[in-house]
Amino acid sequence: MFGIWDLGFGIFPVTFSSMSEPDRKLLSGNEAIACAALDAGVALGAGYPGTPSTEILEVFSSLGGYAQWSPNEKVALEVALGAAFAGARAVATMKHVGLNVAADPLFTAAYTGVTGALVVVSADDPGLASSQNEQDNRRYAVAAGLPMLEPADSQEAYDFTAAAIEISERWSIPVLLRVTTRVCHSKTIVQRRTLNRPAAAPHYERDVQGRVMIPTYARLAHRRLRAKLAAIAQWSETAELNKVYSPGSPGGELGIITSGISTMHAREAAPAAAVLKLGMTYPLAVGKIARFARSVKRCLVIEEGDPYLAESIRAAGIAVDAQPEMYRFGELSVERVARILANDRSAEPQPAKGKPPQLCVGCPHRLTFETLRDLGCVVAGDIGCYTLGVLPPFEAMDTCVCMGASISVGLGLRHVLGEEQARRVVSVIGDSTFVHSGITGLVEMVYNPPATGHVVIILDNGTTAMTGLQEHPATGRRLDHGPAAQLSIEALAKAVGVPCVAVIDPISQRDRLRGLLEESLANGRLNVIIIRRPCPLAAKRIRQVQPGQS
Repeated sequence: MFGIWDLGFGIFPVTFSSMSEPDRKLLSGNEAIACAALDAGVALGAGYPGTPSTEILEVFSSLGGYAQWSPNEKVALEVALGAAFAGARAVATMKHVGLNVAADPLFTAAYTGVTGALVVVSADDPGLASSQNEQDNRRYAVAAGLPMLEPADSQEAYDFTAAAIEISERWSIPVLLRVTTRVCHSKTIVQRRTLNRPAAAPHYERDVQGRVMIPTYARLAHRRLRAKLAAIAQWSETAELNKVYSPGSPGGELGIITSGISTMHAREAAPAAAVLKLGMTYPLAVGKIARFARSVKRCLVIEEGDPYLAESIRAAGIAVDAQPEMYRFGELSVERVARILANDRSAEPQPAKGKPPQLCVGCPHRLTFETLRDLGCVVAGDIGCYTLGVLPPFEAMDTCVCMGASISVGLGLRHVLGEEQARRVVSVIGDSTFVHSGITGLVEMVYNPPATGHVVIILDNGTTAMTGLQEHPATGRRLDHGPAAQLSIEALAKAVGVPCVAVIDPISQRDRLRGLLEESLANGRLNVIIIRRPCPLAAKRIRQVQPGQS
């Protein structure tokens, strides 16, 4: 079976022995990454919950690893980077849009490098199963200048996590591990392994020129980064990460270059084709790709998302065919790959419409959206389960851009609209999202208040509901459900200078909600209304870990 630790990748002169046969388990990609992190001696895992990446840290913690939910992905990456500066092995996990939030430290971490190991897991969501966009984070590897690995199944998710740690330690560089929804959540057999090279004990060595990125030092760091990438590219030419499947003889009719889950679809759709599966998709093994392309009569690139591989390979002067633009959208499948191979550009059959998602029966958010709808408010919305307030029967949301944007977008609307319409603008944000990236919007509101004032509604259900009921700093609970210091949202709002702060229970104070909202819309002041009621799905667990909580 393919494995990073016993195939001699030429990284470390060590061997890794397999565990007992019963340790062959059926694992999801997320579970496999968590197991690899534990087996490789990762000292710290930090992240922010976001589908499809959430389970990685939850499983890592349940297995005995140290993991924490950070307020947002930027903080998580910086915490993990600090651990890696100290010589530890660290992992930061997030979904694809989370990497946008973490991009600032990501780009500079490529310059600073690391002393230990740092793996940044980016879980992309082709097809938008639970996301606001379909971005392809392979572009981040090129832009930031970081090596990137892409597993195709759970075994590779396990093996490539270990390989990423080895690459990070050898070249003192963070490594991107890009997975997708299908790899994260699908289950395949995984053989875990015993690590014979334990992680070094964390120890900080001062390196001012390497860690303090003032321009003088950063210019030198950029050159070091490019030298590292050149060395990694040369190493990748013979690395087992990039594998050729050649069922036919050399000089065959069709060769396919692919990566990740697309490999599985391509091999099933075209069993007679030669396939080059790129496990390292940045930097590319250009020589190996060129040799493969020359060995077949037609070479086609199959990939989910952007034509990243096709464009990069063509830019290197290698003639390959790219799939039609229509297949750039959504996930690939065996059927879609077969259509690509047949150059079928006809309209694809539309999947049967399922039942649209909706707020749960008994959700405390329902009354809020009914009230906003009935009052004809212009609602700047945000990311969370409450985004479903845009759908019938509420239809009470007008914008939704990204985490935390509700407050800032609402302020922009207030600043430019005529007074009558401006007074109807309300920003709606959840408790976890507020902690993630709404606090700075609140500071902006106090610093640059609109002439008509503003109303911010914080829907506090005591959990991060949309991604599976995870904790955050305002819950008073840690990732492992143990007690933690609890951020007071109302105290924070008052501390930044909001003059009107109210807390209301939408069930027990149902009759007060409409009057409070009408008053806030009319008073011309800055208002924060915290609508607090535990999510019914999380209430039982909250009572278990916090006795006395409703």
